[in-house]
Amino acid sequence: MYSFELVRPKSLAEALSALKEEDAQALGGGQTLIPTLKQRLAQPSKLVSLSAIDEIKGVCVDDDGRLCIGGGTTHGEIVASAGDYPALVSLASRIGDPAVRNRGTIGGSIANNDPSACYPAACLASNATICTDHREIPADEFFQGMFMTALEEGEIVTEVRFPVPQKANYQKFAQPASRFPLVGVFVARFSDGVRVAITGASEGGVFRWTEAEEALSDNFSPEAIEGLTASADGLITDLHGSAAYRAHLIKVLTGRAVKAAA
Repeated sequence: MYSFELVRPKSLAEALSALKEEDAQALGGGQTLIPTLKQRLAQPSKLVSLSAIDEIKGVCVDDDGRLCIGGGTTHGEIVASAGDYPALVSLASRIGDPAVRNRGTIGGSIANNDPSACYPAACLASNATICTDHREIPADEFFQGMFMTALEEGEIVTEVRFPVPQKANYQKFAQPASRFPLVGVFVARFSDGVRVAITGASEGGVFRWTEAEEALSDNFSPEAIEGLTASADGLITDLHGSAAYRAHLIKVLTGRAVKAAA
């Protein structure tokens, strides 16, 4: 590790002020940033820890029935407190190991937008709204590619608002060592249709499988996607699996998610 300044503000206003300084970077749970610092892939001179800001933590249900989760809420806290959305609880309970779940935060995860992270699929499938310190961003506009989001410099994710679907399920084919999904599929059924989000598979990060959405909106059953084939174009090929293998997993896991949800 190298020398840097660490500040731990106790309010959102203090954190935003600190992030205006040159070469400052926000630190959520540190599950991605700390290993990055150790490898010298990032070398900010100041880290602004968000772990002491109570106003961006917690889980509640708003007047519109949406599950609202503070950006500083850990995966473990979501498991314990987000019972109104069982599929999201199931997703959070399978992230990493207990140490990761007790440190990592939902805001840090979606701000980083790792192509194999789980929460982006939940946000996209749920048509969630990502709230920052000064605006609200629909999930369809927030995720813009591998490690790319709509966030501006110094902007902080303060809350994620999830409409709770009628039925939902998350299927994850995990890589045993990292526990990241080789492919993850989140299916959510609403009164006006079905949304299907895929993570872990694409070079462009999380995406929606629109052909499956159309088929499942007409017939919410595994049989509805039997005639479909997920395209391998733009999917990841690495030592864990080829693009064609990931395309096959997308269809298989979508069918399993639909069956489990229904």
